[in-house]
Amino acid sequence: MLNKTLLVLLAASMLLISCKAGKDYVKPDMAIPAGYKETDIWKIARPMDNVTKEAWWELFNDARLNDLEKEVSISNQNLAVKEAQFRQARALVDSVQLYPTLSAGASVTRNRTSANTSGGGSSSSGAASSTTSGSSSGKTGGSQTTNTNYSLSGTASWELDLWGGLRRTIEAYEAGAVASFADLEALRLSSQAQLAEDYFQLRALDTQRQLLNETIEGYERTLKITRNRYESGVTGKADVLNAETQLKTTVAQSIDLGVQRATLEHAIALLMGKSASSFTLPFMPLQFLAPAIPVGVPSELLERRPDIAAAERRVAAANAQIGVAVAAFYPNITLSPSSGFQSSVIDKLFSWPSLVWSLGASLTQSIFDGGLKLAVAEQARAGYDAAVAQYRQTVLSAFQEVEDALSTNAILMAEQRAQDEAVKSSEAALAVATNQYRAGTIGTLDLIVIQNIELNNKKAAATISGRIMANSVLLIKALGGTWNVNSMNSDQLNQPQREAAAATP
Repeated sequence: MLNKTLLVLLAASMLLISCKAGKDYVKPDMAIPAGYKETDIWKIARPMDNVTKEAWWELFNDARLNDLEKEVSISNQNLAVKEAQFRQARALVDSVQLYPTLSAGASVTRNRTSANTSGGGSSSSGAASSTTSGSSSGKTGGSQTTNTNYSLSGTASWELDLWGGLRRTIEAYEAGAVASFADLEALRLSSQAQLAEDYFQLRALDTQRQLLNETIEGYERTLKITRNRYESGVTGKADVLNAETQLKTTVAQSIDLGVQRATLEHAIALLMGKSASSFTLPFMPLQFLAPAIPVGVPSELLERRPDIAAAERRVAAANAQIGVAVAAFYPNITLSPSSGFQSSVIDKLFSWPSLVWSLGASLTQSIFDGGLKLAVAEQARAGYDAAVAQYRQTVLSAFQEVEDALSTNAILMAEQRAQDEAVKSSEAALAVATNQYRAGTIGTLDLIVIQNIELNNKKAAATISGRIMANSVLLIKALGGTWNVNSMNSDQLNQPQREAAAATP
């Protein structure tokens, strides 16, 4: 009869265990535009099949940048922190006890009773003794008894997940783990993009320094001509001083670029996980060639941006937490069977008469908690609403970043074309002014003004080139790089755990 009752209880439990409190997750709706607003001023690029899909920076065809970017994933300590946090999130999933817990134990006890007590040597429990020796003295004395007992036991405990609270907890933890993985990839993309941006800004500074050094050589020639004219009595001392001032000012500008360059170089070292004192980049003027970047359509952004994927998974986790809160309103049922062998004779420990067992079940239900469960459920629902709003805000911000990068790139390209024309005009004007100065038809101040205009135009052109390259990086980052939500498969999610296990001695 007892066995039938137990079977009925287990069958009913298995039917109920398929239930889950709360609503199943549905991805929040999001209004997605059909196209980007700024694509009418952006040339849609064709995909470059020769570029490694995992290395978006290869679009720039810069071998030095390729080498630097590889170091980010290997040595960046911020990424190491995120990777460890992801492994913590994965381990949290396995910490939920959905199945029975089993334990086993063995014991040997030997005890001796006192003969100087009333009724000494007697055993009220009726336990058998393996060895007995007795002696008596006095009226209150008794016999001494020595007992040896052997025990081997096994116990189990199983909290039946009748209302799906534990399974909702697992859902929440799994969604949190995937969100943690997306956070890791978002930080990786951000770090790689920041390195590329700093790298191109540094090279733009080197271009400006190259320009200033070439200009300094021209100004030295002008100063020499001015001194010769002064010694010949053609011009005055003021012209010499003006030429010297222009030369020294330009030298100071060239030296000042070293401050910005050193800062960028140190920032690149930090992104690579290296000491700033041990890292140096050689002088590398920028060879301006902005890559063609395939923009795609807005709907792809939901699949390509890791921060969007992380926000969406946190919505799923928040939805599961509502189920956990709802399940807490229902009673908990725990099964706790145990079985084993007990004997005072080791040879008979595993015999049928030594078998002992027990079956137990407990049901607990909160009667009054002062509204605690209601508050927890309301908190879970508010957390879900907040996660949905954060997800939608993340999507909107992503669209804005793409539109910003598209418009900025298009505007900078137009500015670059206009600036190139200004450079050509200023170069032509300087060539004419230099010939006039040598012929003595214009003064030194007139020449200096035209030289400064030409230098400023070239510096502006170099700055715009650097901004275009840096903004190309920002566009790639805004588009999610080459990351894709489909990359979050089980093999990749477990990869950090495998790497950590391999590294453990």
